[in-house]
Amino acid sequence: MMMNQIIEFATNHWEMVAVFLAVLATLIFSETKGGPQGLTPSAATTLMNTEDAVILDIRPEKEFKTGFITGSLNIPATKIKSSLGKLEKHKDAPIIVVCKSGIHSGPSSKELKKAGFSKVFKLQGGIAEWQSSNLPLVKK
Repeated sequence: MMMNQIIEFATNHWEMVAVFLAVLATLIFSETKGGPQGLTPSAATTLMNTEDAVILDIRPEKEFKTGFITGSLNIPATKIKSSLGKLEKHKDAPIIVVCKSGIHSGPSSKELKKAGFSKVFKLQGGIAEWQSSNLPLVKK
C-alpha cells in the first residue's frame, strides 16, 4: 500500500523527485571526494590527548570569545589563506578544524590540505556538537 503511494507521488511530482535526487547526488559527491576526515567530539578529544592535535577554530573572533575549546587557535575562515604562516610550525601535527556547526570547516580544511598540511580533520557538528556532548568550553 505505502509503496504504491510513493510510486504515485514520484510519477505525479517527477520534477521534485529529480531535483531531490540531483541534490542528494551532489551532496554525496562533495562529501566523499577526498575531503578531510570528520571526527566526533570523543575522537577529537582522543586525538588531542594522544597526538597533541592542534584545534583551529575558524569562527569570527567575536563568536570565538563566547566559548572555545581549550588551547584553540582562532583564525577566522576568511583569513585562512593569509594566515598560513601562523600554522606552519604545526604542519606535521594533526589539525582539527572547528566551526559553529560543522558546515564551514570542510572548505577551510581543504585549503589547509592544498597548502601541504597532511593531517587535517574537521569536527563533525562543530562547537554545537561539542557542547551537546557536554564537553567544556573556555570563555574569554
